[in-house]
Amino acid sequence: MHWFQKKENINPDDNEIQKTEHNHDSTVKLERDACLQHLSHALSSNERGVVLKLYIENFKQLNQLLGYEYCENLLNQILAYLKEACGNNVYHYIGVEYMIFLDHFTQGQAMTLAEEVAGRFDRAWKIDDTDCICSVQMGLCAYPGHADTSEQMLKCLDLAVTRAGEGGPNQAVMFDSILQNQLRRRQAIALYLKTALEKDEVEILYRPSFSSITGTFLRAELSMRIFIKGLGLIGAGEFMTVAEDSGQIRALLYYALEKVCQCIRQAEDDGCEFESIALPVSPVLFLQEDFIDEVARIMNVYQVPQGKLALELKESALTMGYLNFNIMLQKLSDMGVELILNDFGSGYSSISASLDLPVHTVKLERLFIWQLETNEKSRHIIEGLIRMAGDLHLSIIAEGVETENQVSVLTEAGCNYQQGFYYSPPLKQANLMKILGKDRDESASYLSEE
Repeated sequence: MHWFQKKENINPDDNEIQKTEHNHDSTVKLERDACLQHLSHALSSNERGVVLKLYIENFKQLNQLLGYEYCENLLNQILAYLKEACGNNVYHYIGVEYMIFLDHFTQGQAMTLAEEVAGRFDRAWKIDDTDCICSVQMGLCAYPGHADTSEQMLKCLDLAVTRAGEGGPNQAVMFDSILQNQLRRRQAIALYLKTALEKDEVEILYRPSFSSITGTFLRAELSMRIFIKGLGLIGAGEFMTVAEDSGQIRALLYYALEKVCQCIRQAEDDGCEFESIALPVSPVLFLQEDFIDEVARIMNVYQVPQGKLALELKESALTMGYLNFNIMLQKLSDMGVELILNDFGSGYSSISASLDLPVHTVKLERLFIWQLETNEKSRHIIEGLIRMAGDLHLSIIAEGVETENQVSVLTEAGCNYQQGFYYSPPLKQANLMKILGKDRDESASYLSEE
């Protein structure tokens, strides 16, 4: 009798795959450690230089389209090019991010090199006779000067990469005093958020939506803002991204979810006529294992009826792991949560992909509404999207409505709901309770800007 038992159904290739993955992970970790060691040495020395961080955009889509092996070969070709163009101090930092140390370079020399790299990414890469175009974002930061520690340098580079991405494909941005001030601002916001929830210092407001069918206010959407001494009033569009980067988004959005459910409970108790109240949700929450359970718990605490709570997601969230995303949305839908897809028509995902999701309502990209004042062609885009939503039996909301012309076009096209300063500024909960289910004349005294 042998002291071991034979294992059944084991594919010998599985062990090789596991070994390969383990070796790959170990190699990546070693290179990342070497990168951080180089960075620490550079910052502690008296020498000058520039660090360049390069991020390859949309690589996940390339992987899905062209396959793992193709993309591995592509990365190897890119790495070989970077080492040839920039020298040997090129590190595969993490994922599709590369760190390049340009020792003894001036800022001018570094930017010239970055422009050469950007030019290379304007052209196709050829792998196995197949061309591929991929774009990059590059952030640069000189040392010494802006960062004393590796952690500070990485934050400087991340901000520079983000700014580069805002300029379009294959751009490079050098971290400077302007970005330094923006970084300090973000750090001040992150510090404030740590205690703002405990002290209940986040101001909660609601943006009402007007129904073009009933002529009454039937929906609302939560919005948040904070006031920081020395910085002024800051909207959610700015501090939500800071909360995501600083790991505070979970606490902030669960706080907001509780506020929305409290509001729904009061509207129910007051006998208000309304369809739903929405909360814009960061895709980061969908990465939390307890997200569904937490939504169910808070809904149960406030006895939220089916269909009254809405969660709003940007269309860009569809670039996440699609299968898990779809499963979570289906669970929320089964719980009676209305699902709203924001930035409809923005192009982040294909229309066909969004059709498979259990979405009930879509929200028009705000830019289309604004362009009605300057570009006649935008009217045809809006009419097409509204018609498409109607054919799919989806409700549609237009946000950012501010003029008579916009109202006229949207109403003629059949847009169900319209939201914006033309109808109402953001309101405190007490005033929202007064206008839900009411027309504009009945609501006039409660629509003063707060």
